[in-house]
Amino acid sequence: MGEEILENIAVIKERINNACKHSNRNPDEVKLLLATKTVSADRIKIALQAGHTLIAENKIQEIKEKYEALQEVPHTNHFIGHLQTNKIKDLLKYNVSCIQSLDRLDLAEKLHQRLLFESKTIEVLIQVNTSNEESKFGVHPNNVIELVKEVAKFETLKIKGLMTIGLFSAETEKVRECFRLLRKIQQEIISLNIPNVEMQELSMGMSGDMETAIAEGATIVRVGTAIFGQRIYPDSYYWNENKN
Repeated sequence: MGEEILENIAVIKERINNACKHSNRNPDEVKLLLATKTVSADRIKIALQAGHTLIAENKIQEIKEKYEALQEVPHTNHFIGHLQTNKIKDLLKYNVSCIQSLDRLDLAEKLHQRLLFESKTIEVLIQVNTSNEESKFGVHPNNVIELVKEVAKFETLKIKGLMTIGLFSAETEKVRECFRLLRKIQQEIISLNIPNVEMQELSMGMSGDMETAIAEGATIVRVGTAIFGQRIYPDSYYWNENKN
């Protein structure tokens, strides 16, 4: 079991290296984030102990269930799922260092209030709906700059960049448009020099489209199934794609 996971990671790292070579980028600029939804703590530990220490969950319940078991191995945990305001207090109990899915002002306000109460700060990425799909979360591309300016006013929230889930499509050029749009928005925000805003991270690309994402400037690629194997639930279960 362990060997398979490490072999899969090696394959993904090789793909990242090749994609960087192809795009004249330094592979050190691209971080591999292990999406660990439904993966047991024991299997996650195999990756952590081998030095692959950036992981992410979509559901707070899963962070909670695995928290104690993973404490013994140093790692960095991001949250990449849709965050409901009534779950903020829960999430902040578990050493999550970055919320990649901040997509609305009311969430930012409530996060800020709770962080002030706890005398904490947290890194955030602004999630953008670059594919313009009704089923996906994320701020509309036209409203990103406005949201960034508002979130930047909260000193507890450290904006580090942008995140998107590209179009689920076999048509590479349509997927590329999503990543290119995120990069364009990033460059616009950089040019505005907004106080309390950094734009070094572009979290985009998964196992099926990460080469395209890297070519368009991804600094974090999120990979789960290609490393830990097929899951028993459909993606919509984790991504909360149905908004109802």
